[in-house]
Amino acid sequence: MEIQLTENAARHIGNMLKQRGHGLGLRLGTRKSGCTGFAYVVDYADEISDDDLVLEAQGIKVVIDQQSMEQLDGIEVDYVKTNAINQGFEFRNPNVKEMCGCGESFSV
Repeated sequence: MEIQLTENAARHIGNMLKQRGHGLGLRLGTRKSGCTGFAYVVDYADEISDDDLVLEAQGIKVVIDQQSMEQLDGIEVDYVKTNAINQGFEFRNPNVKEMCGCGESFSV
């Protein structure tokens, strides 16, 4: 299982964790959603369960639940800021076979 964070993503996550004052790292997962099957779920990792896999990328812990591992293996997470309004995580996932037209969901 491999996860990559770009420098921008790692810096943003580190800054958000510092501002928040607690948390173990980034929780990354998927859920069934949209017209093509899955959507990404991004949150703070405040705890680790027995079903979680903990990886480290760029000094940031990334926690992934067992059900999401197959969809996320090999993903690269970037944080892109195009202007003051448009900013957020971008996912480059080698497992994606199809995306919906709006970009909110994907299939593997």
